[in-house]
Amino acid sequence: MKEAVDILTERLAGLMPRVAIVLGSGLGGLVDEVENAIHIPYEELPGFPQSGVSGHAGKIVAGTFQGVPVVMLAGRAHYYEHGDAAAMRPALEVLWGIGVTSLLLSNAAGSLHTEMPPGSVMLIDDHINYSGMNPLIGEQSDRRFTGMSEAYDRDMREALAKAAETAEVTLHRGVYMWFSGPSFETPAEIRMARTLGADAVGMSTVPEVILARFIGLKVAACSVITNLGAGMAAGEMSHQETKDMAPLGGQRLAQVLRAYFASGMHRDD
Repeated sequence: MKEAVDILTERLAGLMPRVAIVLGSGLGGLVDEVENAIHIPYEELPGFPQSGVSGHAGKIVAGTFQGVPVVMLAGRAHYYEHGDAAAMRPALEVLWGIGVTSLLLSNAAGSLHTEMPPGSVMLIDDHINYSGMNPLIGEQSDRRFTGMSEAYDRDMREALAKAAETAEVTLHRGVYMWFSGPSFETPAEIRMARTLGADAVGMSTVPEVILARFIGLKVAACSVITNLGAGMAAGEMSHQETKDMAPLGGQRLAQVLRAYFASGMHRDD
């Protein structure tokens, strides 16, 4: 981690971001709005994940966004790529090492409610780890017993909700259920997820939240809805559908983030 921290600190040349954003499907274009942008491919930072998923660029973009110093991670590693739930741990530890204190996560997800159709955005209030995996398995210290009662920071969530009102964007709120992937869920699993209290399903984010809380970062997360769950609409689901639909909700989430940073709401983090 130290080597990557030193490299990143040197490349940032005095920029001291306190907020990091992990850009999921549909939000990658946000890097184009970063001023005085510094681009650093993941392969130049020891320990950073190499994502093999189309649509994930695999680089850090740092600079100012709406006048606020930020570091954006364009792309993530997923559990289903290598069977490693802790794949994002080195990257998150490096962010903490350069002084980041708050983490904003985004993802593409399937909706369990017809009133939250593709193109919608959902603020995650809580999650269900259905995968059964945990990125802290193997951690030797007692810190592995990380509390998750407030996994998603209340102040950050309320600030994002206010930002959505300012941007006049409908922001749904709900529970995200993590399935391991890479296959999509069955109709029976979708019915189960709804019964258990989930509002959206996806294949990422939850291990990053667990790791972030373990490290000491405050967290908030939003889902860009790309499809209805299996059995809720005609036709088979596909990753191409995710890539095609993600930009619609991504545009709305980008509006919320612009308002969040432009208004100074991030200072409440």
